[in-house]
Amino acid sequence: AQVPLTQPGAPAPTQKTLDQIEAHTRIAYAPFTISAPGSYYLTANLTVSAGDAITIATNGVTLDLNGFTLRSTAASATGTGILINGGLQNLTIANGFIRGGVTNNGSGVYSGSGFANGIYYSGNTPANVLISRVSVSGCLIYGIVISTGDSTVVENCTARTIGGYGITADTVKQSSAIDCGSSAIISAQVSDCRGASNGGYGVYATTAQNCYGSSSAGTGVFTYIAQNCYGSSNGGYGVFAYTAQNCYGSSISSTGLSAPYTATGCYGYSGTGTGLNAFIANACHGATSSGTAISTSHNIYSY
Repeated sequence: AQVPLTQPGAPAPTQKTLDQIEAHTRIAYAPFTISAPGSYYLTANLTVSAGDAITIATNGVTLDLNGFTLRSTAASATGTGILINGGLQNLTIANGFIRGGVTNNGSGVYSGSGFANGIYYSGNTPANVLISRVSVSGCLIYGIVISTGDSTVVENCTARTIGGYGITADTVKQSSAIDCGSSAIISAQVSDCRGASNGGYGVYATTAQNCYGSSSAGTGVFTYIAQNCYGSSNGGYGVFAYTAQNCYGSSISSTGLSAPYTATGCYGYSGTGTGLNAFIANACHGATSSGTAISTSHNIYSY
């Protein structure tokens, strides 16, 4: 028997297209609204003259800034670099820069051009959000601000010269917020971070580990549980923690270190008040130029 020579049809492609291998959508202009789930990426620096640059309006979005910068040339700081619509879930924003023109006059007064916010949300708080390797600078109100109560993570990010809050999320790690008009970092869990504020908390957290916080008019580090932390303040507590371990606190005009329950291996200094205040202090040092050096109910190995 002979093999039939009739072909079943025209030859079909055997290779997959790039979109089939890794489907993603290019963002080549701004303002831009993401209205369908999927992966999006920048291919150049984008600038808006007013309002928001990118709006995320649906669940299930990955936005890769791809090393590029979102800018605003608005004469008065308005709008948001990346705005998340209310109540969204399953979002990732990564790898880039958001830059405004706001500056600090040196006395804690912020003004200028560009964005009011770097990354912010409207309406109900978002959930399941990851923001990674994003740097925000020169914004009038917020740097990176998302929900502090529902599976939101900010990691390896920076915020600098922000008129209000620097970074807020449920978990913040390996990040830095400097020169913030209000609190620099606010989170339930903070680790390996630095926050510096001109008018509030340097670091405010339920638990803080390996953190540095400073404030010119508030508390350097305020947390329920602090471990291996440093805090300094010119107008309040250096470190305030219900339980503090291996921590340092300094203050020019109030308590250097306050631990209402337990302080272990800690140092407290104050320019005009209590150097160290703890219910139980173990191997701690307190120093003050005016007032009580150590105030505690149970003092072990302190000097």
